[in-house]
Amino acid sequence: MVNMIVWINGAFGAGKTTLAEELGRRLPDALSFDPEYVGYLLRKWAPLPESGDFQDMPPWRTLTAEFAATLHREYGQHLITPMTLVETAYREEIFKLLAAADVPLLHVFLDVPPDELRRRINAQVLDPHNLQADADARAFRLRNVDRCVAARNTLPADTLVLRGDLHTPEQLADQVLAAL
Repeated sequence: MVNMIVWINGAFGAGKTTLAEELGRRLPDALSFDPEYVGYLLRKWAPLPESGDFQDMPPWRTLTAEFAATLHREYGQHLITPMTLVETAYREEIFKLLAAADVPLLHVFLDVPPDELRRRINAQVLDPHNLQADADARAFRLRNVDRCVAARNTLPADTLVLRGDLHTPEQLADQVLAAL
């Protein structure tokens, strides 16, 4: 089995983190990489764009690809990367940088209907110690449901599309491992 980056994509609430955790249990030597932390660093040290979304910052896309490629190259292990990445140009930019670095990639998209996403998002508590931050995060996620669902129509042909609402995390992991 070739070690590769397993990029788990999909809407907020689709089950990316849950699938990443299940894959981590089954691939104990795999590394985890959450590109959101690259965004946190940029928020701290660079001005945010008007949108407030760090993905709109070109350095986020470049640094995310570089960080992932470096982890893969230095450690030679699977890299599990759960991250919503639905802006077509941004996804293409990151994936082209990874391809240029000769990093094998399995792009997984968890497809979940919008009503189920909204139900899951409303049931989540992201920051129990800061009710305002929790409400802000929920509002951001809810505002992006339709955009994230629409991204399903722009995926590259080689994307492994899985119905995140019809399978358990264990079943989803089975399908990802079979694709690896």
